[in-house]
Amino acid sequence: MPVRAVLRHNSGMTIDRDGAAPRVAYLTNVYPKISHSFIRTEIAALERRGYLVSRFTVRCAQERFDDPEDRAEAERTAALLEDRGGLAAAVLACLATQPHRVPGAWKLAWRSSGRRMITACAYFAEAALLARRLRQEGIRHVHVHFGTNPATVARLASRLAPVTYSFTVHGPDEFDDPRGLDLSGKIAEAAFVVGISRFGRGQLMRWAALSDWGRIHVVPCAASPRFLAAEAVFADVPERPHFLCIARLSAQKGLPLLLEAAAKVAARRPITLDIIGDGEDRAAIERQIAQAGLGGVVSLRGWATPEAIRAALNDARALVVPSFAEGLPVVIMEAMACRRPVIATAIAGIPELVDRSAGWLVPSGSVGALAAALDAALDASAQELAAKGEQGHQRVLERHDPERSATRLSTLLAPFL
Repeated sequence: MPVRAVLRHNSGMTIDRDGAAPRVAYLTNVYPKISHSFIRTEIAALERRGYLVSRFTVRCAQERFDDPEDRAEAERTAALLEDRGGLAAAVLACLATQPHRVPGAWKLAWRSSGRRMITACAYFAEAALLARRLRQEGIRHVHVHFGTNPATVARLASRLAPVTYSFTVHGPDEFDDPRGLDLSGKIAEAAFVVGISRFGRGQLMRWAALSDWGRIHVVPCAASPRFLAAEAVFADVPERPHFLCIARLSAQKGLPLLLEAAAKVAARRPITLDIIGDGEDRAAIERQIAQAGLGGVVSLRGWATPEAIRAALNDARALVVPSFAEGLPVVIMEAMACRRPVIATAIAGIPELVDRSAGWLVPSGSVGALAAALDAALDASAQELAAKGEQGHQRVLERHDPERSATRLSTLLAPFL
């Protein structure tokens, strides 16, 4: 594929040598999604650099968006599975105009689906539609978030059209089933692959051929500019014994463990905890709160807008992340940007950001250690909490700024646009 030279305009905007702004497509499994705000942050940073970004998602989110920016993002995103007529037309067009590409793509779809006919057909049709839309829009490259089904669709599209793909892996899903997802095959055929932490890059290298290691890079996710803006005003750490957890209500987030730890602490001293988020385990968590008599201690707040999250962080003594499995949660970056210490499990990429100077790390699965960290945060002086908060704030500014991450990603994208 020919490579177009890319220049830097004196405004900082990226432009092609022929004067056209570079075009790239983004694909993910569900977009926009409240818990995937980091993708919107990344796209916006690229657009500030002059990129024209077309958004694609496998399916629409079943969420109600209170944030007008989420609503606007939903309107500009094309959902592949929602376009039934387009899927059928794309498959027919592919059979008619690209018959030599079909057998290899179908074999890959069949293998990627676990030899399930409906899934294989869906993968093939989604890839055919994506390939057709990319050709129509003159886009040569698609970048994918998550190495699961959207990376499969992009890989198939690259078999059906002269386009390249890359993808960002967050974990833990990709690392839970690397063979079933054919992670090594996706890495081998990708233009490049991104891990969001050094831990993530190491896991990708583990499943990649040695010859592919040079195309595996680290591009950190970034906190929203709303949290990093120089004019943002953040409150001092409150004296009241209040904590915040922001998480999907699912098994990997370790919330039952946090509730046990909160009960231990609440039995001997005042403590309150707000949990922002929702998910499939909500009913079970509500039962645990009721059975433990934590109704006056723990409140489930559901999903919240970025403004509400920032207000909740300002009102909390520390953020608590009790997860069993993670990548590197953006919510930790947001808390640190708000100068809030973080209590988190020492898993995946978290220790690359959280340490004793910015919070408390605890071993995964330990109620006792989690309760001890809550006690430590309650016992800490205002000066100690402020020092941890300031250290975290500076660390996020240095490592998770959206403009710096966009610069790294732009360098990787440039040869393929």
